[in-house]
Formats: sequence, C-alpha cells, structure tokens
Amino acid sequence: MESTDVWRVRLDPWGEDDFWLLRRNNSAEMTEHLGGPETEERLAARHRRYLGLDSGRMYRVTLADTGQAVGVVGFWERTWEGAAVWETGWGVLPEFQGRGLAARAARAIVTEAAAAGSRRYLYAFPSVLHHASNAVCRKAGFELMGTADFEYPEGHWITSHVWRADLGPR
Repeated sequence: MESTDVWRVRLDPWGEDDFWLLRRNNSAEMTEHLGGPETEERLAARHRRYLGLDSGRMYRVTLADTGQAVGVVGFWERTWEGAAVWETGWGVLPEFQGRGLAARAARAIVTEAAAAGSRRYLYAFPSVLHHASNAVCRKAGFELMGTADFEYPEGHWITSHVWRADLGPR
C-alpha cells in the first residue's frame, strides 16, 4: 500500500515564475467545464490578477515532501446573495489527479481563508457536470447549498452546484 505521506500538499504563495502552471491548466481537458482554453493574452491578465490580489490569495500547490508543483488553488472576494464572501477554485495537473491532492488543497485553502478572518463563508461553484470538482468539495467538507446559473467566462453559461464552507463567526 502506498504511503499517503507522499501525497501531502503545501500551499506556496503565487509568484512571477508560476505562469507555466496557468498554461498547463489551460488545456481543453482542464477547461472543459470552464468554457475552454483561454488565449495567451487572457492567461497573462489572469497571472497579473493572481499576483496583484488585494483581497484573497492564490497559491501554487506543491507536494510537501518534494516541493514539486502539482496545481493551483486560491480564494478571492465575491458578492454572493448580497453578502461579501470568499470564492475558491483549484486545478491539479492531469498527471497528479486521482490521488486526493485537490481535496487536500481545498481543505488547506479553507484554513487559509479562515485565517484571513474577514469573511464567514468560502464558496465553490463547480459545474453540476464536473463530477470530480463536486467530489472535491464533498471530500473537503463543503456543504451543498443548491444550484445557480453562472456566466463564466463571459458568454458561457453553466449551471453550478453551490458549495459552502463555514469559516466560523466573524
């Protein structure tokens, strides 16, 4: 049996040299439920946003034992049903999927968002058709609140599950 210690994750703050992770996560396979791959220009703009977040934080997901980058996760500010909340999202590179890394990263981002201290809830909005991301939410302890229609990216409508993690009293 494989040791689960091999698959522990660490969150490292997003840096200038992490643009390659956006490129790797920009494949048709990885963006199937997000409207498809983005242009290089849009990826560069996303990278700049990640670097310049004033509210929230983006991270490179790395294997704790080796420091090898395996994905991206973060949280950012959004208004949901009239309240200021955190939203989260993640992507684990295809060769590292199926090992529980996304759920570990999602649990870690719940801890990070709670430590930020300014929001009561952290939400995730995966497409109802994205079974893997919905499983991550469930495994990470998020509560399924229902469904909602989202336009993401612009011009692409999806029906999403609304998952919520309670970060404690604020």
